Amino acid sequence: MEHNDELSPKTNVALIVGVTGMAGISLAEALKSPEALGGPWTVYGTARQQKPTWFPSSATIDHFISFDALSFEDTLQKLSPISQHVTRLFWVAIQVRDTEESNIKANSIMLQIVLRVLNSSKNSSKLRHVTLQTGTKHYMGPIFDPTLGVTKLAHPDPPFEEDAARLPYPNFYYALEDIVAQKGHSFTYSVHRASIILGASARSFYNMLVTLCVYASICRHENLPFRYPGTKYTWEHLCDATVKGYEDNSLTNYS
Repeated sequence: MEHNDELSPKTNVALIVGVTGMAGISLAEALKSPEALGGPWTVYGTARQQKPTWFPSSATIDHFISFDALSFEDTLQKLSPISQHVTRLFWVAIQVRDTEESNIKANSIMLQIVLRVLNSSKNSSKLRHVTLQTGTKHYMGPIFDPTLGVTKLAHPDPPFEEDAARLPYPNFYYALEDIVAQKGHSFTYSVHRASIILGASARSFYNMLVTLCVYASICRHENLPFRYPGTKYTWEHLCDATVKGYEDNSLTNYS
């Protein structure tokens, strides 16, 4: 789901919220590439924690900023110095809670606070586009909610369609889309519903690649065969995933 937005060379300043995640790192590397569309880019990367020791070199981003997006005061203090410069917001952040209602509350507050700060500059805001990453739970519902769970959710069979009706369940993806789609915003937006993402981040909550690596290491240590750890259903069916391309710093979709 995408709204047209022209790119102006040498004027693009990106703010990546959630830069230490798999998508965040790949975005930063792609934007700093000499071949980046609309480049050269200035890239600000942010996360809740301080810059981790494993994070790529300073060449990946121009500035790393740590702040708590659930706190308006902290967000205002850390982002206000750059708020009048940011032209693109890439939202790849997530906070995971016990229930989907809690996910809606926490993640909505974060996005609303960041947008409020970016648009509260004493000078006129230059924010022209918001890129929002969600996922296939848009079509499947809150499968990790303990009160619902995947067995209690009804959803259409794949292939999923972008313009399909929303499911009658709480879903923080819906809430985030509604926030960026509100009338009166001066920016355009695009929504990217990625499926499973595999990448280099060692601390990402949903990085299945790390789990597989740990499992493989245990098998090697115990001298056990590296058997497929999934179910018969997943073995017999296709699944798509987005994988970071390590050779060309791109994101490639595999089915």
